[in-house]
Amino acid sequence: MKRIAVFPGSFDPFTKGHESVTRRALDLFDEVIVAIGVNTSKSPLFDLEKRKQHISTLFDNVRLSVVDFSGLTTKLCKEKGAQYIVRGLRDGKDFDYEKSIALMNETMSGIQTIFVLTEPEFGAINASIVREIVKSGGDISQFVTNADQLV
Repeated sequence: MKRIAVFPGSFDPFTKGHESVTRRALDLFDEVIVAIGVNTSKSPLFDLEKRKQHISTLFDNVRLSVVDFSGLTTKLCKEKGAQYIVRGLRDGKDFDYEKSIALMNETMSGIQTIFVLTEPEFGAINASIVREIVKSGGDISQFVTNADQLV
């Protein structure tokens, strides 16, 4: 049986930390689906199609796909035949937040969450802060690979 994992997030933008987690997930799973969650009550800074294209160009790997979705991640997992959810962790605060969600997802669906640490050099990168840098006219190229594809 293929081991399929969904890596969900808003990825607004897809940072070097997200990239690190994705590369590590590709080492663990037969297929990784990067799933961009669409929340109609929020206005992302970066265009959805540009985010999808940006992520796709970072990986030359047939075992990776990029999709967008709305609703529960566990529903998407079932639709895609994924047995796992991948979540990236930078620090203990991330773990405290993600642990409750992971336990509830497993209770609801039986789908396990696998926590993957980002590489240490990317642990301080936070997409919310990166968005603020962009809004203030700053350069995000040290935090986002090929950032010029997004703007």
